Amino acid sequence: MLDLHAYAQLALSFVMAHAHYAPYVAFMLAFCESLALVSLVVPATFVLLGLGPLIAAGGVPLFPVWAATAAGAVLGDTVSYWVGFYLKGTARERWPLNRFPQALARGERFFLRFGTWSVFLGRFSGPLRAFVPLVAGMFAMPHFLFQMVNITSAMLWALLLLGPGAAAVKALGW
Repeated sequence: MLDLHAYAQLALSFVMAHAHYAPYVAFMLAFCESLALVSLVVPATFVLLGLGPLIAAGGVPLFPVWAATAAGAVLGDTVSYWVGFYLKGTARERWPLNRFPQALARGERFFLRFGTWSVFLGRFSGPLRAFVPLVAGMFAMPHFLFQMVNITSAMLWALLLLGPGAAAVKALGW
């Protein structure tokens, strides 16, 4: 198993060598980061933060990478939502979710406390990001409302991850 540094170095080296694949890499990283449970094993936020400066330094436009990052995050949360929606209360007993009862319970408490806002706020918290969309589906949050919050938060999340690094490289003229 790769350690976090080696994993990040591998992903960032690939993007440096193949900058035209940056949107695809960003999509997959954001999808994995937003997919229930997978985000606990694939620490993609760290790599996505490093993509910002790389895309700017490599001459890759920010917009396609930002759009791909946001789309990957939306799709990951959507899949998690539908898993929760179809499993409902049985999700707690299903493998691999039954291996994380405290995390699922924390996601439930957060969702019950903040409702719709939990989907937006959960996007910006690593531990909650893995479970809030799943819980939103379990509690049958209206799909249209979920998607509106999901899309909005993903667009902002992607910009906050990629934008500062890209802007710094442009400002410094690297």
